Amino acid sequence: MNTTWTEENSKDFIQYGNDFVPYRAEQQHIISELIKPLPSSANVVELGCGAGLLSYHLLKEYPQATVYGYDGSPTMLDQATRQVGQYQDRFRTQLFDLAAIDWRQPAFPVHAFVSSLVIHHLDNAGKAQLFSDLYQALEPGGALVIADIIQPATEIGFSIAAQQWDTYVQGQQYEDAYQIFVQDHWNYFAYPDEDPIDQPSTLPDQLNWLREAGFHSVDVYWMFAGHAIFGGRKK
Repeated sequence: MNTTWTEENSKDFIQYGNDFVPYRAEQQHIISELIKPLPSSANVVELGCGAGLLSYHLLKEYPQATVYGYDGSPTMLDQATRQVGQYQDRFRTQLFDLAAIDWRQPAFPVHAFVSSLVIHHLDNAGKAQLFSDLYQALEPGGALVIADIIQPATEIGFSIAAQQWDTYVQGQQYEDAYQIFVQDHWNYFAYPDEDPIDQPSTLPDQLNWLREAGFHSVDVYWMFAGHAIFGGRKK
């Protein structure tokens, strides 16, 4: 059993992420819409930029923005740099540890923080502290938008999320993706106690932590198969 994310995990996710992440393109579009409006010469920080697909979407959508891609995997950062292609002049990468605090006071103004499938690696207290730190780092009017797996509150919630996710991946284009998905137990909701690096929190708890951090207009914007998009803004 792995107790940490490995570079082999990164390689698998680069190869199969489009099949494993439910409605990935739709999620990227929603996240992009939720950080509007952005000022000219805006700075957007993506926590856990992975292979760079969301960063690419943001760079294309906001031609005056600079996107900072933070990730804990050198493999992911290399792939992200290749992925953004023609927008590399507005893309900055940084190797980081999500749980560390050294990166949470950037030397540049941040107009939006976005994140996809990484914050669930923090425990409850870690998430609450992160939300507070991101609020302090944001410029007034800035947005925090999170896409992540969430912890169901009931047994039936786990069952529905597991079934939806399993069915979604099974219906994707590449048959071997579903085989890898099942073989490697990627479905957290089917195997919630198997991987200690996954520590999702309930959605109500996370919305409360956002409000306690100072965010307003806190809301849930999308949800499917135990995956949700939620966030808030700084006044």
